[in-house]
Amino acid sequence: MGIVVTAIDVAFQVYTWLLIIRILLSWFPRLNPYHPVIRFIYEITEPFLVLFRRVIPPIGAVDFSPIIAFFVLQLIRQLIVGILWRIL
Repeated sequence: MGIVVTAIDVAFQVYTWLLIIRILLSWFPRLNPYHPVIRFIYEITEPFLVLFRRVIPPIGAVDFSPIIAFFVLQLIRQLIVGILWRIL
């Protein structure tokens, strides 16, 4: 059962890295947004970020939603993985 918890933890880590890459990509506006890798990252992360943009809209050119999403994702990860380790 430890393999299941580890797999879930790895999935959270991969998604966290996708969010970090998404943040870094926003610093380079000249990158082709239609490149398949960039589109994949945006399509995977956008639904999660939209949840936070509804609560905290961008202020001018600054979007705080990825930062808030990052911390919320870490909190969810710790809760879920911690609970699963106790159960299993």
